[in-house]
Amino acid sequence: MKKVGQLVKEASESRIKNTFKSAQGLIIVKYSGVSSPDMSSLRKTLKGSGADLFVVKNSIARRAMKDLGLDGLIPAVETPCGMVFFKDEPVDTSRILCAFRKEHEKLVLEGGMLQDKLITLKDIELMSTLPSKDVLRGKVVVALNGPIAKFVIVLNATLKKLVVCLDQIRQKKTS
Repeated sequence: MKKVGQLVKEASESRIKNTFKSAQGLIIVKYSGVSSPDMSSLRKTLKGSGADLFVVKNSIARRAMKDLGLDGLIPAVETPCGMVFFKDEPVDTSRILCAFRKEHEKLVLEGGMLQDKLITLKDIELMSTLPSKDVLRGKVVVALNGPIAKFVIVLNATLKKLVVCLDQIRQKKTS
């Protein structure tokens, strides 16, 4: 029979593995010196953007990372740290973390993984400056709509000239 502590460790490790498999990536944060209420507000904000912050023992995190093949991230797990898993929008998650870090200097972003690629602090900061997917989609629609709109204007002008020409011919014949 297993001890309760061992069951909790196995459940935590299993949760990390399952969450990572369904996530688009993760960011490792070191939170030493950040108050508990501030961490709770960060969790709530991240939850709103589709991300989850897990705080687990380092040994459990290292073991799960090793099993997942994330050996490049293991050195980042030293002091008390958390793992932020994001499912949809890495830009929103990085923006939230960078904004929180500006307010709470004790929070350290160590790096992470985005679709099987290691990312650094610079990558996270760069992602936080990018526009969201909705803004980018809007820009694509405008870019695609521009040539079509100009083409319609040209066709409309050609038809307008034809109508004016026909009207002038009609006026000459009636006078």
